[in-house]
Amino acid sequence: MRGALVIAHVAAVLLGCGGSSSSATQPGTQPATQPARSAERADRFDGSRAFSLLRAQVEMGPRPAGSAKARELARWLRARLPNGRFERVDGGLINVVGHIRGKRPAVLVGAHYDTKDIPGFVGAEDGAGGTAAVLELARALKAMRRPAGAPEIRFVLFDGEECPDDTREFYSCGLRGSRDYARRHARELRAVVILDFIAQKDLSIPRDRSSDRRLWARLRAAARRVGSGRVFPDRVQPVVLDDHTPFLRRGIPAIDLIDFDFPCWHQVCDDMTAVSERSLDLSGEAVLELLRTWR
Repeated sequence: MRGALVIAHVAAVLLGCGGSSSSATQPGTQPATQPARSAERADRFDGSRAFSLLRAQVEMGPRPAGSAKARELARWLRARLPNGRFERVDGGLINVVGHIRGKRPAVLVGAHYDTKDIPGFVGAEDGAGGTAAVLELARALKAMRRPAGAPEIRFVLFDGEECPDDTREFYSCGLRGSRDYARRHARELRAVVILDFIAQKDLSIPRDRSSDRRLWARLRAAARRVGSGRVFPDRVQPVVLDDHTPFLRRGIPAIDLIDFDFPCWHQVCDDMTAVSERSLDLSGEAVLELLRTWR
C-alpha cells in the first residue's frame, strides 16, 4: 500500500522523497515489539467482522488502481458505506465516499483500497486492513448515539494511493485519490484520520513526525480509555508521505496510523499470514472511541 516514499529506517537506505517537514520514510525491516495484552475496557469495534472484510478483499486477488478488480472492489465498498457513492478522480480513478450526518465542518476517516501493481501482491495489510477498519467504523458509528453537536463523519476510501512508476517522485505520482479529494473538499473538513498499516502482527504505531500533535494526543487518550494504549507508544517515527499529506499541505489537522516496521511492505508475503485480527481490533477500538466521542 502505502506508497509513502521515505527515508528508510531500513538499513540506512536514503530514497529522497520530499516530506512535509524534513525527509520522509520507507518501511523498516526491524522486528517490532509485540504490545502486551492490555485489559480490554471496550468492545464496540467488531474485530471479527472487520477481519472478515479484510479477508474478503484479499480473496479478490491483486487490486491495482484502474484494474477490473479495483472496479469490482469499489462497487463492493460502496454498498457497505452509509450513503455510499462514487466520486470520480482525474485520470479515470474512483474514490468511494460515505457519510453520517452531523455538524460541519466534517471529520474524515479514510484509507486507500488499491494495491501495488506487483504480480501476486494482495495487500492484506497494505490496502485491505485500513479499508476493512473504515467499513466497520462506518457500520458501528451509524448505529450509535453521538453527543449533541457531533460532527459529520465522512468515510473516504481512496483510489490510486500507490505510485505506478517508482522512478517518479512519490507525492506527484501516488496519492492520486487523496490529492484530488483534498483539492476539492479541504474547506469542508476540520480533521483527517488515515488508517494504513493497522492490522499487521506485532503492531506498534508511533506518531509519524508530520502527523498533527494535538490530534495524535487525542487518539492516544482514546486508546488508553479502551485498553489499547500500548499499540500507540510515546515515540515518533520519521515523516511518512501518505494520504494524510495532501490535507496537511492545505492546513487541515491530519494524522496517519501506520506501523512502518513491516518487513512485507510491497512483498507478496503481505497476505493473510502477515495480519492479525487482534491487531485490527485494538487499532479499530481506539479510532472508534476517538470518533464516537468527538464534539
